[in-house]
Amino acid sequence: MTGTRRHPDPEGASAKQGAEAAVARAAGPAAPAPPAAAEAGPAAMAAVAGEAAESAGPRAAPAAPRATGPTAERGAGGPADEADGRAPARAAGQPEGFRSGFVALIGRPNVGKSTLLNQLIGRKIAIMSDKPQTTRTRILGVLNRPGAQLIFVDTPGIHKPQHLLGEHMVRVARRTLQEVEVVCWLVEAPDREPGPGDRYIAEQLVEVKTPKILVVNKIDQVAPGEVPAIAQRFAQLGQFAAVHPVSALHGVGVPELVEELEGRLPQGPRFFPEDMITDQPEAQIMAELIREQILHRTREEVPHAVAVLIEKVERRPNGVVYVPATIYVEREGQKRILIGEQGRMLKEIGRLARLEIEALLGSKIYLDLWVKVKPDWRNKQGALSNFGFRA
Repeated sequence: MTGTRRHPDPEGASAKQGAEAAVARAAGPAAPAPPAAAEAGPAAMAAVAGEAAESAGPRAAPAAPRATGPTAERGAGGPADEADGRAPARAAGQPEGFRSGFVALIGRPNVGKSTLLNQLIGRKIAIMSDKPQTTRTRILGVLNRPGAQLIFVDTPGIHKPQHLLGEHMVRVARRTLQEVEVVCWLVEAPDREPGPGDRYIAEQLVEVKTPKILVVNKIDQVAPGEVPAIAQRFAQLGQFAAVHPVSALHGVGVPELVEELEGRLPQGPRFFPEDMITDQPEAQIMAELIREQILHRTREEVPHAVAVLIEKVERRPNGVVYVPATIYVEREGQKRILIGEQGRMLKEIGRLARLEIEALLGSKIYLDLWVKVKPDWRNKQGALSNFGFRA
């Protein structure tokens, strides 16, 4: 599959740790990044929020990336020690002053983090739905620019967990905050003012010393004249280096956000190959595309009780890719809903997921779906581990 790279433990050592270790092994020892820029107060944020954002379409998709190659493992790494006069490690052909670093996308569930990630990368690497907690684990996306490499980390929505899976999701999000160069906190303009969930996240950010950018998303759903006041209300929740109003869906304000983020990254090496856009294994992406169709077509407790597992992908001599996938639910009633009358629901989910996967792989797909019951799997560590959620 193009555009993916396998990571040995998506929820153990972070992708940043792996990338920095690989660079350190190739370039020699390196010291910490320079201090972050000073953060601005609410007045400065209001001024930024008041600036008009120009519309921009989705960023052009990069050339088809490699599917294979060595997996990065994280360790120390980063810019070289400025005190001893050494310049940051630089690969052959890498321009002078090249910048690189990791950017976390955080926020409440369903604020548009995955939509923004897809817009930034120019390709669909994260599934989207109107259901809260669509993203369950961290998703890494790589944006390569002439003078920089920005690695975005889409995190599960920060919320008060109700089960073991929820605890895992929040733990992943919080851990990410400690491992990046910049934090982008997404809020929704249609909310018009902070709610309990936003205030909860603001409390979690108090101890985070990383520069924080407030991203006011979905400005296409409010009158332009309302945006500065809305941004100011959210900006009062903390100290932010900048405020950027955007429409992740339509690309409005996204180029300006990218410029802001690039300018805040330290000088450093390219962590990932130029032809790489995500570190997700192909089976994981395919499983998520199946789950996306389930999210679109089910309601109430069913979407949240679903896990999809693909244990193998078989490329047959006739060019067809055989993908057997098991959909796990927690109760027999949920299984009946997913299968539907005479299997119609499952057939439709399979048909639409197959089209998405074929578009991604550029190959003919035979998708073989099965539905099984695993009671209360969201509260069982063994089941979570089997589904790829690490403690």
